[in-house]
Amino acid sequence: MTTSVTKGIQAGGGLNRPTGFALLKDPMRNKGTAFTDGERDAFGLRGLLPPRVFQMRQQVERALIQLRRKESELEKYIFLTSLQHRNETLFFRVLVDHLEETMPIIYTPTVGQACVEYGGIFRSPRGLWISIRDRGNVEGILRHWPNQGVKLIVVTDGERILGLGDLGALGMGIPVGKLALYTACAGLHPHYCLPITLDVGTNNPKLLEDPFYIGISQKRPAAEDYEAFLDEFIHATQKVFPGVLTQFEDFGNHNAFHLLNRWRDKICSFNDDIQGTAAVALAGLFAATRETGVPLREQKLLFLGAGEAGTGIGELFVKALTEEGMSKEEARKRCWFVDSRGLLVKGRGDTLPSHKVPFAHDAPKAASLAEAVERIRPTALIGVAGIGRTFTPEILASMAAINKRPVIFALSNPTSKAECTAEEAYIHTGGRAIFASGSPFKPFEFGGRTYQTGQGNTVYIFPGVGMGALASGSSRVTEEMFLKSARTLAAEVTSADLARGSVYPTLSRIREVSLKIATAVAEEAYDSGLAQVPRPENVEQDISDRMFVPEY
Repeated sequence: MTTSVTKGIQAGGGLNRPTGFALLKDPMRNKGTAFTDGERDAFGLRGLLPPRVFQMRQQVERALIQLRRKESELEKYIFLTSLQHRNETLFFRVLVDHLEETMPIIYTPTVGQACVEYGGIFRSPRGLWISIRDRGNVEGILRHWPNQGVKLIVVTDGERILGLGDLGALGMGIPVGKLALYTACAGLHPHYCLPITLDVGTNNPKLLEDPFYIGISQKRPAAEDYEAFLDEFIHATQKVFPGVLTQFEDFGNHNAFHLLNRWRDKICSFNDDIQGTAAVALAGLFAATRETGVPLREQKLLFLGAGEAGTGIGELFVKALTEEGMSKEEARKRCWFVDSRGLLVKGRGDTLPSHKVPFAHDAPKAASLAEAVERIRPTALIGVAGIGRTFTPEILASMAAINKRPVIFALSNPTSKAECTAEEAYIHTGGRAIFASGSPFKPFEFGGRTYQTGQGNTVYIFPGVGMGALASGSSRVTEEMFLKSARTLAAEVTSADLARGSVYPTLSRIREVSLKIATAVAEEAYDSGLAQVPRPENVEQDISDRMFVPEY
Protein backbone atom coordinates (compact mmCIF):
# COMPACT_ATOMS: atom_id res chain seq x y z
CA MET A 1 0.00 0.00 0.00
CA THR A 2 1.29 3.41 -0.89
CA THR A 3 -1.16 5.31 1.30
CA SER A 4 -2.63 4.87 4.76
CA VAL A 5 -6.15 4.27 3.49
CA THR A 6 -6.19 2.65 0.08
CA LYS A 7 -8.77 3.87 -2.40
CA GLY A 8 -11.13 1.60 -4.23
CA ILE A 9 -11.67 -1.42 -1.98
CA GLN A 10 -15.42 -1.88 -2.07
CA ALA A 11 -17.72 -4.73 -1.17
CA GLY A 12 -17.13 -7.62 -3.54
CA GLY A 13 -14.10 -6.05 -5.21
CA GLY A 14 -10.36 -5.67 -4.92
CA LEU A 15 -9.66 -9.09 -3.37
CA ASN A 16 -9.90 -12.69 -4.54
CA ARG A 17 -13.56 -13.57 -4.19
CA PRO A 18 -14.75 -17.01 -3.08
CA THR A 19 -17.57 -18.71 -4.96
CA GLY A 20 -20.68 -20.70 -4.19
CA PHE A 21 -21.69 -21.23 -0.58
CA ALA A 22 -18.39 -19.75 0.66
CA LEU A 23 -19.28 -16.46 -1.04
CA LEU A 24 -22.64 -16.35 0.74
CA LYS A 25 -20.82 -16.87 4.04
CA ASP A 26 -18.42 -13.97 3.38
CA PRO A 27 -20.11 -10.90 4.91
CA MET A 28 -17.92 -8.37 3.10
CA ARG A 29 -18.72 -9.78 -0.34
CA ASN A 30 -22.14 -11.31 0.18
CA LYS A 31 -25.00 -9.47 -1.54
CA GLY A 32 -27.67 -12.02 -0.69
CA THR A 33 -30.74 -11.77 -2.90
CA ALA A 34 -29.16 -8.82 -4.73
CA PHE A 35 -26.77 -11.02 -6.71
CA THR A 36 -27.76 -10.61 -10.37
CA ASP A 37 -28.56 -13.53 -12.63
CA GLY A 38 -25.18 -13.11 -14.31
CA GLU A 39 -23.37 -13.13 -10.97
CA ARG A 40 -25.27 -16.21 -9.85
CA ASP A 41 -24.06 -18.07 -12.91
CA ALA A 42 -20.50 -16.72 -12.71
CA PHE A 43 -20.01 -17.49 -9.00
CA GLY A 44 -21.86 -20.78 -8.71
CA LEU A 45 -24.81 -19.38 -6.79
CA ARG A 46 -27.62 -20.74 -8.94
CA GLY A 47 -29.95 -22.70 -6.67
CA LEU A 48 -28.32 -21.44 -3.46
CA LEU A 49 -30.59 -18.39 -3.40
CA PRO A 50 -34.30 -17.84 -4.05
CA PRO A 51 -34.70 -17.07 -7.77
CA ARG A 52 -35.95 -13.48 -7.52
CA VAL A 53 -33.33 -10.72 -7.68
CA PHE A 54 -33.87 -7.73 -5.35
CA GLN A 55 -32.36 -4.25 -5.46
CA MET A 56 -30.47 -2.96 -2.43
CA ARG A 57 -33.21 -0.42 -1.68
CA GLN A 58 -35.67 -3.30 -1.39
CA GLN A 59 -33.30 -5.15 0.93
CA VAL A 60 -32.99 -2.04 3.09
CA GLU A 61 -36.75 -1.67 3.26
CA ARG A 62 -37.17 -5.31 4.25
CA ALA A 63 -34.44 -5.03 6.89
CA LEU A 64 -36.13 -1.98 8.41
CA ILE A 65 -39.48 -3.78 8.56
CA GLN A 66 -37.84 -6.67 10.39
CA LEU A 67 -35.92 -4.32 12.69
CA ARG A 68 -39.01 -2.34 13.67
CA ARG A 69 -40.94 -5.50 14.49
CA LYS A 70 -38.53 -6.32 17.30
CA GLU A 71 -40.09 -5.63 20.68
CA SER A 72 -37.00 -4.63 22.64
CA GLU A 73 -33.90 -2.57 21.94
CA LEU A 74 -31.71 -5.57 22.73
CA GLU A 75 -33.56 -7.65 20.13
CA LYS A 76 -32.95 -4.86 17.63
CA TYR A 77 -29.25 -4.90 18.54
CA ILE A 78 -29.08 -8.66 17.99
CA PHE A 79 -30.85 -8.30 14.63
CA LEU A 80 -28.44 -5.63 13.38
CA THR A 81 -25.45 -7.62 14.64
CA SER A 82 -26.73 -10.66 12.76
CA LEU A 83 -27.17 -8.55 9.62
CA GLN A 84 -23.59 -7.33 9.92
CA HIS A 85 -22.35 -10.90 10.15
CA ARG A 86 -24.30 -11.84 6.98
CA ASN A 87 -23.99 -8.80 4.74
CA GLU A 88 -21.80 -5.90 5.83
CA THR A 89 -22.58 -3.71 2.84
CA LEU A 90 -26.31 -3.90 3.51
CA PHE A 91 -25.74 -3.39 7.24
CA PHE A 92 -23.85 -0.17 6.60
CA ARG A 93 -26.39 0.99 4.02
CA VAL A 94 -29.09 0.68 6.69
CA LEU A 95 -26.92 2.58 9.17
CA VAL A 96 -25.89 5.37 6.83
CA ASP A 97 -29.43 5.99 5.59
CA HIS A 98 -31.09 5.70 9.02
CA LEU A 99 -28.41 6.70 11.53
CA GLU A 100 -30.73 8.63 13.84
CA GLU A 101 -32.79 5.47 14.27
CA THR A 102 -29.98 2.92 14.38
CA MET A 103 -27.16 4.62 16.28
CA PRO A 104 -28.94 4.38 19.65
CA ILE A 105 -29.20 0.64 18.96
CA ILE A 106 -25.68 -0.18 17.83
CA TYR A 107 -24.17 2.26 20.33
CA THR A 108 -25.39 4.27 23.29
CA PRO A 109 -27.61 3.60 25.05
CA THR A 110 -28.39 0.02 23.91
CA VAL A 111 -24.76 -1.08 23.67
CA GLY A 112 -24.57 -0.82 27.46
CA GLN A 113 -27.23 -3.49 27.90
CA ALA A 114 -25.66 -5.48 25.07
CA CYS A 115 -22.33 -5.51 26.92
CA VAL A 116 -23.95 -6.62 30.17
CA GLU A 117 -25.56 -9.53 28.29
CA TYR A 118 -22.76 -10.09 25.75
CA GLY A 119 -22.08 -13.63 26.88
CA GLY A 120 -25.72 -14.61 26.44
CA ILE A 121 -26.15 -13.03 23.01
CA PHE A 122 -22.75 -14.08 21.61
CA ARG A 123 -23.27 -15.89 18.32
CA SER A 124 -20.06 -15.68 16.29
CA PRO A 125 -16.70 -13.95 16.73
CA ARG A 126 -16.12 -10.38 15.65
CA GLY A 127 -12.71 -9.11 16.68
CA LEU A 128 -10.03 -10.61 18.90
CA TRP A 129 -10.03 -11.46 22.57
CA ILE A 130 -6.45 -11.50 23.86
CA SER A 131 -6.04 -12.85 27.37
CA ILE A 132 -3.28 -12.00 29.82
CA ARG A 133 -2.68 -15.74 29.84
CA ASP A 134 -1.51 -15.27 26.24
CA ARG A 135 1.56 -13.32 27.33
CA GLY A 136 4.47 -14.27 25.14
CA ASN A 137 2.20 -15.08 22.19
CA VAL A 138 0.31 -11.84 21.54
CA GLU A 139 1.94 -11.39 18.16
CA GLY A 140 0.86 -14.87 17.13
CA ILE A 141 -2.74 -14.18 18.11
CA LEU A 142 -2.79 -10.93 16.13
CA ARG A 143 -1.69 -12.91 13.08
CA HIS A 144 -4.83 -15.05 13.41
CA TRP A 145 -6.85 -12.07 12.18
CA PRO A 146 -7.67 -12.73 8.50
CA ASN A 147 -7.17 -9.15 7.29
CA GLN A 148 -3.50 -8.28 7.58
CA GLY A 149 -4.03 -4.76 6.22
CA VAL A 150 -5.47 -3.45 9.51
CA LYS A 151 -5.07 0.31 9.91
CA LEU A 152 -7.23 0.97 12.97
CA ILE A 153 -7.60 -0.88 16.27
CA VAL A 154 -10.15 0.03 18.91
CA VAL A 155 -9.19 -1.71 22.14
CA THR A 156 -10.64 -1.98 25.64
CA ASP A 157 -9.85 -3.93 28.77
CA GLY A 158 -13.46 -3.66 29.89
CA GLU A 159 -12.71 -2.05 33.25
CA ARG A 160 -14.97 0.96 32.90
CA ILE A 161 -17.65 0.29 30.31
CA LEU A 162 -19.69 3.50 29.92
CA GLY A 163 -21.11 4.17 33.39
CA LEU A 164 -21.59 0.47 34.09
CA GLY A 165 -18.21 -0.33 35.59
CA ASP A 166 -16.03 -3.41 35.25
CA LEU A 167 -17.51 -5.78 32.67
CA GLY A 168 -14.27 -7.53 31.74
CA ALA A 169 -14.48 -9.56 28.53
CA LEU A 170 -18.11 -8.50 28.04
CA GLY A 171 -16.84 -5.08 26.98
CA MET A 172 -16.28 -6.27 23.40
CA GLY A 173 -19.50 -4.51 22.38
CA ILE A 174 -17.71 -1.17 22.75
CA PRO A 175 -14.89 -1.60 20.17
CA VAL A 176 -17.28 -3.41 17.81
CA GLY A 177 -19.77 -0.53 18.04
CA LYS A 178 -17.13 2.17 17.72
CA LEU A 179 -15.73 0.64 14.56
CA ALA A 180 -19.19 0.33 13.04
CA LEU A 181 -19.53 4.07 13.59
CA TYR A 182 -16.14 4.70 11.99
CA THR A 183 -17.48 3.14 8.81
CA ALA A 184 -20.99 4.59 8.95
CA CYS A 185 -19.96 8.11 9.96
CA ALA A 186 -16.54 8.65 8.37
CA GLY A 187 -16.43 6.05 5.62
CA LEU A 188 -13.47 4.01 6.89
CA HIS A 189 -13.64 0.69 5.05
CA PRO A 190 -14.41 -2.16 7.51
CA HIS A 191 -11.54 -4.17 5.97
CA TYR A 192 -9.12 -1.92 7.87
CA CYS A 193 -10.85 -2.20 11.27
CA LEU A 194 -10.03 -4.54 14.15
CA PRO A 195 -11.89 -4.57 17.50
CA ILE A 196 -9.89 -6.03 20.39
CA THR A 197 -10.72 -6.83 23.99
CA LEU A 198 -7.82 -7.41 26.35
CA ASP A 199 -9.04 -9.89 28.93
CA VAL A 200 -6.96 -9.30 32.04
CA GLY A 201 -9.65 -10.58 34.39
CA THR A 202 -12.29 -8.68 36.30
CA ASN A 203 -12.88 -7.42 39.81
CA ASN A 204 -16.64 -7.67 39.34
CA PRO A 205 -17.76 -10.31 41.89
CA LYS A 206 -20.92 -11.12 39.94
CA LEU A 207 -18.89 -12.05 36.89
CA LEU A 208 -16.37 -14.04 38.89
CA GLU A 209 -19.24 -16.10 40.30
CA ASP A 210 -21.06 -16.50 36.98
CA PRO A 211 -20.50 -20.00 35.53
CA PHE A 212 -21.33 -18.71 32.04
CA TYR A 213 -19.05 -15.65 32.08
CA ILE A 214 -17.09 -15.73 28.80
CA GLY A 215 -13.87 -14.22 30.16
CA ILE A 216 -11.13 -15.63 32.35
CA SER A 217 -12.34 -16.07 35.90
CA GLN A 218 -9.66 -14.26 37.87
CA LYS A 219 -9.13 -10.84 39.39
CA ARG A 220 -7.28 -8.11 37.58
CA PRO A 221 -3.48 -8.40 37.86
CA ALA A 222 -0.89 -6.40 39.74
CA ALA A 223 0.22 -3.18 38.06
CA GLU A 224 3.58 -4.52 36.89
CA ASP A 225 2.02 -7.59 35.25
CA TYR A 226 -0.65 -5.45 33.61
CA GLU A 227 1.89 -3.02 32.21
CA ALA A 228 4.12 -5.80 30.87
CA PHE A 229 1.12 -7.31 29.07
CA LEU A 230 0.07 -3.96 27.59
CA ASP A 231 3.62 -3.24 26.49
CA GLU A 232 3.75 -6.57 24.69
CA PHE A 233 0.39 -5.84 23.08
CA ILE A 234 1.41 -2.40 21.78
CA HIS A 235 4.74 -3.62 20.42
CA ALA A 236 3.04 -6.59 18.77
CA THR A 237 0.42 -4.43 17.07
CA GLN A 238 3.12 -2.19 15.64
CA LYS A 239 5.01 -5.22 14.33
CA VAL A 240 2.02 -7.02 12.80
CA PHE A 241 0.25 -3.86 11.58
CA PRO A 242 2.98 -1.22 11.12
CA GLY A 243 1.77 2.32 11.82
CA VAL A 244 -1.67 1.19 12.97
CA LEU A 245 -3.79 3.78 14.77
CA THR A 246 -4.78 2.56 18.24
CA GLN A 247 -7.84 4.00 19.96
CA PHE A 248 -8.12 3.25 23.69
CA GLU A 249 -11.67 2.81 24.99
CA ASP A 250 -13.21 2.42 28.45
CA PHE A 251 -10.10 1.74 30.48
CA GLY A 252 -10.18 2.57 34.19
CA ASN A 253 -9.01 6.06 35.14
CA HIS A 254 -5.49 5.19 36.25
CA ASN A 255 -4.72 2.96 33.29
CA ALA A 256 -6.38 5.32 30.82
CA PHE A 257 -4.17 8.28 31.77
CA HIS A 258 -1.09 6.09 32.09
CA LEU A 259 -1.52 4.50 28.67
CA LEU A 260 -2.23 7.83 27.01
CA ASN A 261 0.82 9.49 28.55
CA ARG A 262 3.04 6.47 27.86
CA TRP A 263 2.20 6.06 24.18
CA ARG A 264 0.83 9.33 22.80
CA ASP A 265 4.27 10.54 21.68
CA LYS A 266 5.51 7.13 20.54
CA ILE A 267 2.73 5.69 18.38
CA CYS A 268 -0.34 6.95 16.54
CA SER A 269 -2.92 6.66 19.33
CA PHE A 270 -5.52 8.47 21.39
CA ASN A 271 -8.00 7.89 24.17
CA ASP A 272 -11.56 8.59 23.11
CA ASP A 273 -12.91 8.88 26.67
CA ILE A 274 -10.38 11.59 27.50
CA GLN A 275 -9.70 13.38 24.24
CA GLY A 276 -12.79 12.61 22.17
CA THR A 277 -15.10 13.58 25.02
CA ALA A 278 -13.08 16.75 25.54
CA ALA A 279 -13.44 17.80 21.92
CA VAL A 280 -17.17 17.15 21.65
CA ALA A 281 -17.87 18.96 24.93
CA LEU A 282 -15.70 21.91 23.95
CA ALA A 283 -17.49 22.10 20.61
CA GLY A 284 -20.77 22.30 22.50
CA LEU A 285 -19.39 25.11 24.65
CA PHE A 286 -18.18 26.98 21.56
CA ALA A 287 -21.64 26.70 20.01
CA ALA A 288 -23.38 27.65 23.25
CA THR A 289 -21.61 31.01 23.32
CA ARG A 290 -23.68 31.99 20.31
CA GLU A 291 -26.79 31.59 22.46
CA THR A 292 -25.52 32.89 25.80
CA GLY A 293 -23.52 35.82 24.46
CA VAL A 294 -20.84 34.96 27.03
CA PRO A 295 -17.43 34.49 25.35
CA LEU A 296 -15.40 31.41 26.13
CA ARG A 297 -12.83 33.30 28.18
CA GLU A 298 -15.59 34.45 30.56
CA GLN A 299 -17.05 30.98 31.07
CA LYS A 300 -16.72 29.25 34.41
CA LEU A 301 -17.17 25.47 34.29
CA LEU A 302 -18.22 23.22 37.14
CA PHE A 303 -17.82 19.49 36.57
CA LEU A 304 -19.45 16.67 38.43
CA GLY A 305 -16.78 14.00 38.04
CA ALA A 306 -13.01 14.43 37.91
CA GLY A 307 -12.00 11.36 35.96
CA GLU A 308 -11.00 10.80 32.35
CA ALA A 309 -13.82 12.73 30.74
CA GLY A 310 -13.96 15.66 33.13
CA THR A 311 -10.28 16.52 33.36
CA GLY A 312 -9.90 15.79 29.64
CA ILE A 313 -12.52 18.46 28.90
CA GLY A 314 -10.84 20.79 31.37
CA GLU A 315 -7.42 20.43 29.76
CA LEU A 316 -8.72 21.05 26.23
CA PHE A 317 -10.76 24.03 27.48
CA VAL A 318 -7.56 25.40 29.02
CA LYS A 319 -5.72 24.89 25.73
CA ALA A 320 -8.44 26.81 23.89
CA LEU A 321 -8.16 29.72 26.33
CA THR A 322 -4.37 29.81 26.15
CA GLU A 323 -4.66 30.11 22.37
CA GLU A 324 -6.76 33.21 23.04
CA GLY A 325 -3.93 34.68 25.13
CA MET A 326 -4.90 33.63 28.65
CA SER A 327 -2.25 32.12 30.88
CA LYS A 328 -2.58 28.42 31.67
CA GLU A 329 -2.83 29.15 35.39
CA GLU A 330 -5.63 31.67 34.86
CA ALA A 331 -7.43 29.35 32.44
CA ARG A 332 -7.38 26.46 34.92
CA LYS A 333 -9.05 28.69 37.48
CA ARG A 334 -12.05 28.75 35.14
CA CYS A 335 -12.50 24.99 35.75
CA TRP A 336 -13.85 23.57 39.01
CA PHE A 337 -14.54 19.94 39.87
CA VAL A 338 -16.70 18.04 42.33
CA ASP A 339 -15.67 14.43 42.89
CA SER A 340 -16.75 11.79 45.42
CA ARG A 341 -15.22 13.85 48.25
CA GLY A 342 -16.75 17.18 47.34
CA LEU A 343 -15.27 20.26 45.72
CA LEU A 344 -11.73 19.66 44.47
CA VAL A 345 -9.63 22.11 46.48
CA LYS A 346 -6.18 22.20 48.01
CA GLY A 347 -5.82 21.15 51.61
CA ARG A 348 -8.74 18.76 51.43
CA GLY A 349 -6.77 16.09 53.23
CA ASP A 350 -6.66 13.41 50.53
CA THR A 351 -3.89 12.43 48.13
CA LEU A 352 -4.83 13.50 44.62
CA PRO A 353 -3.98 11.56 41.45
CA SER A 354 -1.85 13.51 39.00
CA HIS A 355 -4.70 14.37 36.60
CA LYS A 356 -6.60 16.17 39.37
CA VAL A 357 -3.72 18.15 40.85
CA PRO A 358 -3.75 21.04 38.31
CA PHE A 359 -7.42 21.72 39.07
CA ALA A 360 -7.22 21.73 42.87
CA HIS A 361 -7.63 25.42 43.73
CA ASP A 362 -7.14 27.41 46.92
CA ALA A 363 -10.72 27.69 48.16
CA PRO A 364 -12.95 26.64 51.04
CA LYS A 365 -14.32 23.11 51.01
CA ALA A 366 -17.79 22.31 49.71
CA ALA A 367 -19.26 18.95 50.58
CA SER A 368 -21.92 18.75 47.87
CA LEU A 369 -22.61 19.72 44.28
CA ALA A 370 -25.43 22.01 45.40
CA GLU A 371 -23.09 23.88 47.72
CA ALA A 372 -20.45 24.10 44.99
CA VAL A 373 -22.96 25.61 42.54
CA GLU A 374 -23.89 28.31 45.04
CA ARG A 375 -20.25 29.09 45.82
CA ILE A 376 -18.65 28.88 42.35
CA ARG A 377 -21.62 30.33 40.43
CA PRO A 378 -20.71 28.54 37.18
CA THR A 379 -21.93 29.43 33.71
CA ALA A 380 -21.89 25.76 32.72
CA LEU A 381 -22.59 22.57 34.67
CA ILE A 382 -21.08 19.44 33.12
CA GLY A 383 -21.88 15.93 34.34
CA VAL A 384 -19.34 13.17 33.63
CA ALA A 385 -19.46 11.07 36.80
CA GLY A 386 -21.75 8.30 35.60
CA ILE A 387 -24.21 8.83 38.45
CA GLY A 388 -27.81 9.28 37.36
CA ARG A 389 -30.16 12.08 38.44
CA THR A 390 -27.54 14.10 40.31
CA PHE A 391 -28.61 17.37 38.68
CA THR A 392 -31.58 17.78 40.99
CA PRO A 393 -34.43 20.26 40.46
CA GLU A 394 -32.89 22.47 43.12
CA ILE A 395 -29.47 22.49 41.43
CA LEU A 396 -31.01 23.20 38.02
CA ALA A 397 -33.06 26.04 39.53
CA SER A 398 -29.88 27.47 41.09
CA MET A 399 -28.15 27.43 37.71
CA ALA A 400 -31.12 29.29 36.24
CA ALA A 401 -31.00 31.86 39.02
CA ILE A 402 -27.30 32.48 38.37
CA ASN A 403 -27.44 32.57 34.55
CA LYS A 404 -29.82 33.99 31.98
CA ARG A 405 -29.04 30.95 29.78
CA PRO A 406 -27.51 28.19 31.94
CA VAL A 407 -25.47 25.56 30.09
CA ILE A 408 -26.37 22.07 31.30
CA PHE A 409 -24.44 19.13 29.83
CA ALA A 410 -25.53 15.74 31.22
CA LEU A 411 -22.95 13.66 29.37
CA SER A 412 -22.88 10.37 31.28
CA ASN A 413 -23.89 7.18 29.48
CA PRO A 414 -26.05 5.14 29.17
CA THR A 415 -29.38 6.95 29.65
CA SER A 416 -29.85 5.53 33.16
CA LYS A 417 -26.63 7.31 34.19
CA ALA A 418 -27.56 10.71 32.75
CA GLU A 419 -27.36 13.44 35.40
CA CYS A 420 -30.78 14.70 34.34
CA THR A 421 -33.16 14.32 31.45
CA ALA A 422 -33.83 16.97 28.82
CA GLU A 423 -37.31 17.41 30.26
CA GLU A 424 -35.95 18.04 33.76
CA ALA A 425 -33.36 20.52 32.47
CA TYR A 426 -35.95 22.61 30.64
CA ILE A 427 -38.69 22.47 33.26
CA HIS A 428 -36.47 23.48 36.18
CA THR A 429 -34.76 26.30 34.30
CA GLY A 430 -37.96 27.71 32.88
CA GLY A 431 -37.01 26.61 29.36
CA ARG A 432 -33.80 28.67 29.42
CA ALA A 433 -31.27 25.83 29.59
CA ILE A 434 -28.83 25.10 26.79
CA PHE A 435 -28.83 21.34 27.15
CA ALA A 436 -26.83 18.45 25.74
CA SER A 437 -26.61 14.83 26.79
CA GLY A 438 -24.46 11.80 26.13
CA SER A 439 -27.48 9.63 25.31
CA PRO A 440 -30.36 10.71 23.08
CA PHE A 441 -33.63 12.09 24.43
CA LYS A 442 -36.88 12.43 22.53
CA PRO A 443 -38.11 15.90 21.51
CA PHE A 444 -39.78 17.76 24.36
CA GLU A 445 -42.41 20.49 24.24
CA PHE A 446 -42.29 23.24 26.81
CA GLY A 447 -43.70 26.75 26.80
CA GLY A 448 -45.01 26.43 23.27
CA ARG A 449 -41.60 25.41 21.94
CA THR A 450 -40.33 21.99 20.84
CA TYR A 451 -36.79 21.20 21.96
CA GLN A 452 -34.84 18.59 20.04
CA THR A 453 -31.62 18.50 21.98
CA GLY A 454 -28.21 17.51 20.71
CA GLN A 455 -26.28 14.44 21.73
CA GLY A 456 -22.84 15.37 23.04
CA ASN A 457 -21.42 12.06 21.95
CA THR A 458 -17.89 11.42 20.72
CA VAL A 459 -19.36 9.97 17.53
CA TYR A 460 -19.11 13.55 16.25
CA ILE A 461 -15.35 13.51 16.84
CA PHE A 462 -13.50 10.20 16.79
CA PRO A 463 -14.52 8.98 13.30
CA GLY A 464 -13.28 12.17 11.67
CA VAL A 465 -10.11 12.30 13.78
CA GLY A 466 -9.24 8.71 12.91
CA MET A 467 -10.02 9.14 9.22
CA GLY A 468 -7.95 12.32 9.00
CA ALA A 469 -4.99 10.76 10.77
CA LEU A 470 -5.09 7.67 8.53
CA ALA A 471 -5.59 9.54 5.26
CA SER A 472 -2.55 11.72 6.00
CA GLY A 473 -0.51 8.85 7.40
CA SER A 474 0.02 10.88 10.56
CA SER A 475 2.54 9.41 12.96
CA ARG A 476 0.75 10.93 15.96
CA VAL A 477 -2.65 12.22 17.08
CA THR A 478 -2.13 15.53 18.88
CA GLU A 479 -4.07 17.86 21.15
CA GLU A 480 -3.99 20.44 18.36
CA MET A 481 -5.95 17.99 16.21
CA PHE A 482 -8.64 17.65 18.86
CA LEU A 483 -8.86 21.39 19.35
CA LYS A 484 -9.25 21.88 15.61
CA SER A 485 -11.87 19.14 15.59
CA ALA A 486 -13.83 20.95 18.29
CA ARG A 487 -13.71 24.24 16.41
CA THR A 488 -14.68 22.53 13.15
CA LEU A 489 -17.63 20.75 14.75
CA ALA A 490 -18.85 23.96 16.38
CA ALA A 491 -18.65 25.76 13.02
CA GLU A 492 -20.97 23.12 11.53
CA VAL A 493 -23.75 23.99 14.01
CA THR A 494 -26.33 26.02 12.12
CA SER A 495 -28.77 28.64 13.32
CA ALA A 496 -31.51 26.08 12.73
CA ASP A 497 -29.70 23.63 15.05
CA LEU A 498 -29.54 26.24 17.79
CA ALA A 499 -33.17 27.19 17.26
CA ARG A 500 -34.29 23.62 17.95
CA GLY A 501 -32.24 23.54 21.14
CA SER A 502 -29.15 21.70 19.89
CA VAL A 503 -25.51 22.73 20.08
CA TYR A 504 -24.63 19.92 17.64
CA PRO A 505 -25.53 19.26 14.00
CA THR A 506 -28.17 16.69 13.15
CA LEU A 507 -26.94 13.12 12.90
CA SER A 508 -28.21 13.04 9.34
CA ARG A 509 -25.21 15.26 8.47
CA ILE A 510 -22.63 13.15 10.28
CA ARG A 511 -20.70 11.99 7.20
CA GLU A 512 -20.49 15.56 5.94
CA VAL A 513 -19.34 16.77 9.37
CA SER A 514 -16.86 13.91 9.78
CA LEU A 515 -15.34 14.78 6.40
CA LYS A 516 -14.82 18.37 7.55
CA ILE A 517 -13.16 17.16 10.78
CA ALA A 518 -11.03 14.61 8.93
CA THR A 519 -9.87 17.38 6.61
CA ALA A 520 -8.96 19.65 9.53
CA VAL A 521 -7.02 16.84 11.22
CA ALA A 522 -5.19 15.92 8.03
CA GLU A 523 -4.34 19.57 7.37
CA GLU A 524 -2.86 19.78 10.87
CA ALA A 525 -0.82 16.64 10.21
CA TYR A 526 0.55 18.09 7.00
CA ASP A 527 1.22 21.52 8.57
CA SER A 528 2.99 20.04 11.60
CA GLY A 529 5.18 17.64 9.64
CA LEU A 530 3.53 14.52 11.09
CA ALA A 531 2.09 13.29 7.80
CA GLN A 532 3.90 10.37 6.21
CA VAL A 533 2.42 10.76 2.72
CA PRO A 534 2.61 13.65 0.22
CA ARG A 535 0.08 16.41 0.63
CA PRO A 536 -2.62 16.19 -2.06
CA GLU A 537 -3.69 19.24 -3.99
CA ASN A 538 -7.17 19.10 -2.42
CA VAL A 539 -7.12 17.43 1.00
CA GLU A 540 -10.89 17.32 1.44
CA GLN A 541 -11.47 15.80 -1.98
CA ASP A 542 -8.71 13.26 -1.39
CA ILE A 543 -10.37 12.07 1.83
CA SER A 544 -13.82 12.10 0.26
CA ASP A 545 -12.52 9.83 -2.51
CA ARG A 546 -11.34 7.34 0.13
CA MET A 547 -14.65 7.09 1.98
CA PHE A 548 -16.36 3.73 1.82
CA VAL A 549 -19.80 3.91 0.23
CA PRO A 550 -22.02 0.92 1.06
CA GLU A 551 -23.08 0.00 -2.46
CA TYR A 552 -22.96 -3.24 -4.42
